[in-house]
Amino acid sequence: MSDPVLCPKCSSEFTYPSDNMMVCSQCFYEWNPEEVSAETANAGKILDSNGNELQDGDSVVVVKDLPVKGAPKPVKAGTKVKNIRLRPDSDHNIDCKIDGFGSMALKSEFVKKA
Repeated sequence: MSDPVLCPKCSSEFTYPSDNMMVCSQCFYEWNPEEVSAETANAGKILDSNGNELQDGDSVVVVKDLPVKGAPKPVKAGTKVKNIRLRPDSDHNIDCKIDGFGSMALKSEFVKKA
């Protein structure tokens, strides 16, 4: 017998197919299993603002002026940041050093791969 398909919302094993969708009999959530498998394939990857996958040691360019708490000026758009470190468990998922600012954390949605 095949393994049951678990509901992505409530993790129930009581699911059934309906047309090209799957339906959970516990929470009545409907989903397309092909879309869920594509989302889980991208889980854990950190993507830049253009959708390119980032790796440790990459260089990135800031795409937007970013205000910095306690600093008199923002990090300007176009600032190049070298040798980034990724932190997938954090909201600010890039650790880096920026000239004139020092060590800081950035969100990957505000950078693009250089």
